[in-house]
Amino acid sequence: MADPVSATLTPAVAEIAREAGAMAMARWGGEFRRWEKVPGSPVCEVDLDVDAMLRARLMALLPEAGWLSEETADRPDRLARRHVWVVDPIDGTRDYIRGRPGWAVSIALIEDGRPVIGVLDAPAREEAWVATIGQGATRNRGRIAVGERHDMAGARVPVDVLPKVDRDLVAVAKPNSIALRIAMVAADEADLVATMRWGNEWDVAAAVLIAAEAGAGVSDARGGALRFNKPDPRDFGVLVTARGLHEAAVARLAARGAG
Repeated sequence: MADPVSATLTPAVAEIAREAGAMAMARWGGEFRRWEKVPGSPVCEVDLDVDAMLRARLMALLPEAGWLSEETADRPDRLARRHVWVVDPIDGTRDYIRGRPGWAVSIALIEDGRPVIGVLDAPAREEAWVATIGQGATRNRGRIAVGERHDMAGARVPVDVLPKVDRDLVAVAKPNSIALRIAMVAADEADLVATMRWGNEWDVAAAVLIAAEAGAGVSDARGGALRFNKPDPRDFGVLVTARGLHEAAVARLAARGAG
C-alpha cells in the first residue's frame, strides 16, 4: 500500500518535473555557460537554474522536508527530517551539453531513508517516468515491468563498450544519465546496470524506486540495501537487474572486488 503522503503528492511532483524538463529543453542546443566543478564533472548554468526552480516548487509542496541536490550546498539539518527531497536537476549533464538526448530531471522524495516517490522527466526522449511506493511504475502513463531473464549470457547492458571479461553480455544504447540506464531495466529495454564506484544518492534515488516498483532487483554493488539521506550521501555502486539475474550479478561483481 502506498504511503498516504507520497500518494497525494505524486501528481504534483510529476507536474513540477515536467515543467523543469520543459525549462531545460527550451535551452537545450542553445548557448549557455558551462564549466567543470572538478575535472571530469561538467556543469552548466541551466543545471543551476533548474535546481533553483525545483527547490522553490518542491519545498513549497512539502515545507517540512529537507533538501539534498547535486547543485546545492549540503546542509546537515536534512538529517533530522523524516522527508527529504533528493534531486538532480539534470542527470546526464554531459549529454545535455553535447546536444544528445540522454539526460533527465530526477526527483525523489525520501521517507525514513527510502524513496517513496520517484520521477524522471526526459523531454528530449519524450519520456516521463513515475513511481509511487506500493503502486508500481509507469512510463508515459503506461505500466512497465522488468524482463524475466534468468541467464546472464545475452543479458542486455547499456554501455559504450563491453570489457572482454563480459563478452557473454550484449551492449545496448547507453544514455549518459545513470538514472535513465536504470529506467531502461525497469522497462525491459536492458537487463543489467552495474557500477563499482562510489556514487551519489541524487544520481539514483528516483530511478531505483522506478526499477523496484517495476520488479527489478536493486542493491548496491555488494548486494546490500540502498539507504538514503545518510550523513555521507553516497553508496558503493548500484546494481539493478532483471528479475532473475540479481544473485548471479552480485556474485560476478564480488569476484571483481565489490564484495
